[in-house]
Amino acid sequence: MKRILITALLMAFVFAGYVIIVNIHSKNMTVRQKILKALYPAFMRLSNKKAKTLTGSKQPITSFYSLKSVLNNGSAYDFSQLKDKKILLVNTASNCGYTNQYDELQKLSEQFPDKLIILGFPANDFKEQEKGSDEEIAQFCKVNFGVTFPLMKKSVVVKSNEQNDVFKWLTDSTKNGWNNQSPVWNFSKYLVNENGVLTNYFDPSVSPLSEEIITELKK
Repeated sequence: MKRILITALLMAFVFAGYVIIVNIHSKNMTVRQKILKALYPAFMRLSNKKAKTLTGSKQPITSFYSLKSVLNNGSAYDFSQLKDKKILLVNTASNCGYTNQYDELQKLSEQFPDKLIILGFPANDFKEQEKGSDEEIAQFCKVNFGVTFPLMKKSVVVKSNEQNDVFKWLTDSTKNGWNNQSPVWNFSKYLVNENGVLTNYFDPSVSPLSEEIITELKK
């Protein structure tokens, strides 16, 4: 029993040290956020085994470029400016096992600067994992992950009367042409091509830097 206790204490000490090292540049993170960041690689290895992806190519009934949104600073964001770019739309949260994907999304945007626009849609829909204000979310993303891609005003992304109009389009086949898949959790991803056609849905457990997504972006 004593040996088990000593082993457990040593493991806890080693893990605590690992958490500290992983978060050496993190600022204003809660203990939960720091632990989730440290566990992210293992979390992804386990969850990716059940990853779901969907593909389609039907022309939308309602134009993607007719959509509008609101940035987290309150400014209007018109999707007509997105023509001729691939668009990756992601519902995000700051207290999720997938939150470290902010870092991967930023790296992806830097890898395809002239070809890709990433749009983040913070939402508090899954286990209330995004309780922060728009200002707090923006600061958290900038300080801890260097996020420079557009973040929208916090909204509802799951199907309901309050659902964000952009996600109404993404999850309704009578609008986008083929897809009814709603976000299953934070960091669900939808890819729209240069012609405003929804081409892919990726589960949260599919990394933004995965082969599946990189392959689609290179097309």
